[in-house]
This record gives sequence, C-alpha cells and structure tokens, in this order.
Amino acid sequence: MDHIKLTSSSKIYGAVELPGSKSITNRVLLLASLAEGDITINKPLLSDDTNFMLSALQQLGIVIEKEDGNIVIKGSNGKFPVKKAELFLGNAGTAFRPLTAALCLNHGQYTLSGVKRMHQRPIKDLVDALFQIGAKVEYIENQGYPPLAIYPGKIKYVSPIQIRGDVSSQFLSSILMAFALTKNKIKIEIIGDLISKPYIEITLKLLKQFGIIYINNNWKNFTLQQPAKLKNPKIIEIEGDASSASYFFAAAAIAGEIEVKGINKNSIQGDIDFLNILKKMGAKILYKKNSIVVSKADNLIGLKVDCKMIPDAAMTLATLSLFANGPTELINIGSWRVKETDRILAMETELRKIGAKVSSTQDSIKIYPPKEIYDNIAIDTYDDHRMAMCFSLICLAEKNVIINDPNCVAKTFPNFFNDFTALLNGQ
Repeated sequence: MDHIKLTSSSKIYGAVELPGSKSITNRVLLLASLAEGDITINKPLLSDDTNFMLSALQQLGIVIEKEDGNIVIKGSNGKFPVKKAELFLGNAGTAFRPLTAALCLNHGQYTLSGVKRMHQRPIKDLVDALFQIGAKVEYIENQGYPPLAIYPGKIKYVSPIQIRGDVSSQFLSSILMAFALTKNKIKIEIIGDLISKPYIEITLKLLKQFGIIYINNNWKNFTLQQPAKLKNPKIIEIEGDASSASYFFAAAAIAGEIEVKGINKNSIQGDIDFLNILKKMGAKILYKKNSIVVSKADNLIGLKVDCKMIPDAAMTLATLSLFANGPTELINIGSWRVKETDRILAMETELRKIGAKVSSTQDSIKIYPPKEIYDNIAIDTYDDHRMAMCFSLICLAEKNVIINDPNCVAKTFPNFFNDFTALLNGQ
C-alpha cells in the first residue's frame, strides 16, 4: 500500500488497547537473553524494530519461543553462544546501539548494519566510550557511523568511563545494560547535559528488576553496585507504549473522547508527561486503574513547551498545535535531527503543505496554526512511523488527508491505522 486516505471527520470516540512499549520490549529482550535463568515476557511489542532484535538474538544463539503472543527466553548467563555473525538491524536504534555495546564484551567477531538511514545516524559517542575499556570496533564505511565491525578486544574496566549525554540517551542506556555483565565496580561519568532522562529512568528501573542496581548521582555519574548479576525474573509484563498513546490522547483532545487501555499514570515511560501538557492546553484527563481517558478541550491553547523529557511525544504536539488558539513553540528538540529522519525539517516541510506558518532553529520549531487547513494534501512520511501517525490527526479538521507510505508504522505500531479509523467510526 503506497498511501492511505483518511476521510474528513468531526469526532472520534471509543476505546483502544495499546501495543507494548518498544523501548521497554527491546531492553527486556536483550537483558533477558544475557541473564541467568528463563523468563516469560507478557504483552511484548511485536513490530519491525522488535523483530530485528529478536532475529539478531536468535542468530547469536539465544533460545526464544513464542507462545500465545508472549515470548519465552532461555537466558545465556552473560555470554552469547555464537561468536561470529552478521547482523542486519534495519533502522532500529533500540536494537543497534545496545547490541553494539553488549557484543563488544562477548569476545567474538560481528558486523552490524542497517538501512541507509541507520548508516546516517551517529554512533561515535558510544564507540568512544567502549574504546575506553579496550573494545575493538571499526567503522566499515564512514567514521562515526554504522555499519560496524566488532572484534575481540582486550577488555579492561578502567573507571571512570566517560560518555557524552547530549546526542542520544540510547548511548548511555547501552553502556548501562552492557556493563551489568561486569564483575567490577564501575563509574560512568556524563559529559555535557544528559538528554531524554526519562529513557534512562526506564533502563535503570528495568535493570533493577533483573537484579542490577546503579546509583544515580544527580545525573552526573552512575555507579554500578557490586556484587551484580543479571538474573531473569520468572515473568515480566510490558506496559503499553506511551509514545503511541499520544496520538489517541491528542485526537480525543481535538474531537471527542478516547479510553486508552494498557497504561496508567504510574507508567515508567517519560512520555506519560504528555498528558500534563494536554491538560494545560485544555483537555480533560481521567486516570483509571489500567487505562486513561482523555476528553475534548473546550478551547485548545497554544503553548511554549520544553520537550527535552518527551522527544517522541513532542512530535504529536506539533500537529496538535494546528488545532490550538495561538502559536505553539517546541524547544529542546535537537535530538529530532538524528532520528529516523531529520524530524524538524520533515515536520516543517509537511506542516507548510497544509497551510501552517512554521519557523525553526537547530533545536526548536514554532508553529502558527492556519485559518484553514488545506484539504486533500498528501503527506510524505520519510520512512518515519511517527510522521505517519502524527499527521493522521489532520482528518479531525474535517479535511481529507493522504498519508504516503503508511506501512512505515510497522516499525512500532503495525495496527495503527486499523485502530485509528475504527475510532473515527465510533467502534
């Protein structure tokens, strides 16, 4: 399917069950594979990104079985059985970065590659941190970028290890998970400001469930406490994806009421804070035990929002802003530049297509809603799942919108358009 046309609608209502969190699923898959013992993972996300991780782990010799939508993994007790492999990881940063760090400690020979865009996403800061412990990594094409070749290194844990924190939080998460395998007391120091701290919180909280405790010293450094041993809990349940929830929360704030199931206010995901911003904009929020209900705002108010803690859900704010009174400015979104596409450029380009006035800087975007959103505009998605899902909201302006390459949502939410259109019809 090269495009999908969403027909104009004035209302949206109903209930939706979220897919599992991509960030949590891929972290759990890696930790479970390296831990001691067996584990059953309930309600994992099954999508392109998690399938890349699953495939890579199976290539590395991990025994994985799927049972009624759940995943059973036999842990390898710290070492991947296969010592030589060529791994293709698509554009899955949550698979590529953590596997890079873990494989550097596995005393094997590996190549890691992906799609063209993955080879444009920087990885130098992670590799530089791994060099400090004696890892042997080579850039196959361009310095600082995938694809990578990994060889057995002379690993020696010299503390402290320094890593930049201002490009991608995935680099630090990768180090935190990989170093759970060491028998040494390790201190990891952050150079510069650490972005996307809620994603580090996810990593730390999950590590604790696997028996690994880091002391977080005010986000400046992290100390691994000893003795440390990765051990699988018997069962772990993946909560619904808060980033995916943002599209339904925003749709309800515009034009109706939606109950989003599989997540609650106690979510460990930082994007749950999106709801606090929605409330400030005028939406009504009701928290239930296992779901959250959002209802239409009487009047959506444009805001200036610091998005440092919600970089993914911030994209939803960009399209939601078209329905607000007054401009919306999103700041501290520099990480958008190195995601699946340059999201600031892509968002600016597509918003202008539908009539908005937009200005941007290296790490911000300001959106002035148009008097009228244009009808029947074709939105390019840049092979970026979030672009496709964000611009689906346009149909709630009672305008038809065409989403090109809708299949890109398979990266994190394969059933998105079925779920979204069902709500448009009140199912």
